[in-house]
Amino acid sequence: MIVEFRLPDLGEGLPEAEIVQWHVAVGDTVTLNQTIADVETAKAIVELPSPYAGTVRELKHADGDVVAVGDVLIAFEVAGAGPGAEPPAPAAADTTAPADEAAQPNLVGYGAAPRGSARPQRRARVGAPAAASDTAVLEAAPHDVVTASPPDDTRHERPRSTPPVRKLAKDLGIDLALVEASGATGVITRADVEAFAARTTTPAATAAPARPAAPRVERGERETRIPIRGVRKHTAEAMVRSAFTAPHVTTFLTIDVTATTQLLAGLKADRRLADHRIGILAVAAKAVCLALASHPELNSRWDEAAGEIVQYHYVNLGIAAATDRGLVVPNVKDADGLTLVELSDAIGDLAQTARAGKAGLDVLTGGTFSITNFGVFGMDSGTPILNPGEAGILGLGAVRRQPWEHEGGIALRDVLTLSLSFDHRLADGEQGSLFLRDVADVLREPGRAMLLR
Repeated sequence: MIVEFRLPDLGEGLPEAEIVQWHVAVGDTVTLNQTIADVETAKAIVELPSPYAGTVRELKHADGDVVAVGDVLIAFEVAGAGPGAEPPAPAAADTTAPADEAAQPNLVGYGAAPRGSARPQRRARVGAPAAASDTAVLEAAPHDVVTASPPDDTRHERPRSTPPVRKLAKDLGIDLALVEASGATGVITRADVEAFAARTTTPAATAAPARPAAPRVERGERETRIPIRGVRKHTAEAMVRSAFTAPHVTTFLTIDVTATTQLLAGLKADRRLADHRIGILAVAAKAVCLALASHPELNSRWDEAAGEIVQYHYVNLGIAAATDRGLVVPNVKDADGLTLVELSDAIGDLAQTARAGKAGLDVLTGGTFSITNFGVFGMDSGTPILNPGEAGILGLGAVRRQPWEHEGGIALRDVLTLSLSFDHRLADGEQGSLFLRDVADVLREPGRAMLLR
């Protein structure tokens, strides 16, 4: 019988999703839980598993289509009792019945995949990546072209990764079948691809990171129209809402951070910290957490409906991350309870997850204060817009080596400009300025952190 599968609520409260890529075609035989498509919401790219075992009879939408929750995505032919029989309901994960776990699909937002189950295979395609068993042989000659075609009945598993990572690999000319996942999950990350590229390409080829290709403009065209979708649409709506709801004030302070850069150089040389990459962003994040303890006005929100100001006794620190899909602001939960090394590691993990399109709703919501780093783009300062619902956001400029007054003379020093935007309903100019001064004091003299709780 023919059954239809509708786009489910992906557990994020979002009304629609865009089909990034189908992984099945009409006529394919699919198994329960097999990934049939990658779909993108305003939050993340997720893999959509099949709730049925059967044969694909119709794809209702194409790659790039935006589909509303509840709309039919795909039709399957499944084994049934015959004409007139009730179609089987999509199976749903049942965490209370482990004995039946193997029969349950892992619908997005409905629980983990069955334990001990193998990742479903799908029909081989012409030019499919080599099987994992061939990886060791191919790594010896990574630039050779494999021309042998597998038999028709041979099945290959697509290397586990995300669409942004697959695009990066394509831009770098890397076959993902040759890349080994470093994490326990077996998912190939951006870092895995970049590490593989560094080992197999020449310095000239890796001197500049790959950038998304600009839209092709035909000669004579006077404009290009790009659909507003996904993260870009969500970010635009959030920024407009923030800009026209919270009265923004931005204040700037330029400081000498030579003591901090010297501290970071010492940490980098410490063999015990060889596995950690601690930078100026991590020190600024620690300074923010320390300063918020003395300035709760900057760690609060305006509750219009309740007519209250809500002050937080914890810090969920948002870190603005530029990704291929647009700007996202995942946050480190309870950042105020982490050491500098732990905070640095957490920020690095967040950035990698966000750029892979895997940042979930849990880390994209619930932030209390944010940091954005203009310096990575070579900018000195900016006027950041508040993440909706938060009282403040700190901008970090680039660290510049320049002449500066030091101990009564002029010397070359490392100089940084801080930009603080805050909600004037929650903090006055004095409170915002004192907060920024306290953050700056730690960056000027990181030893001051020893005096703070």
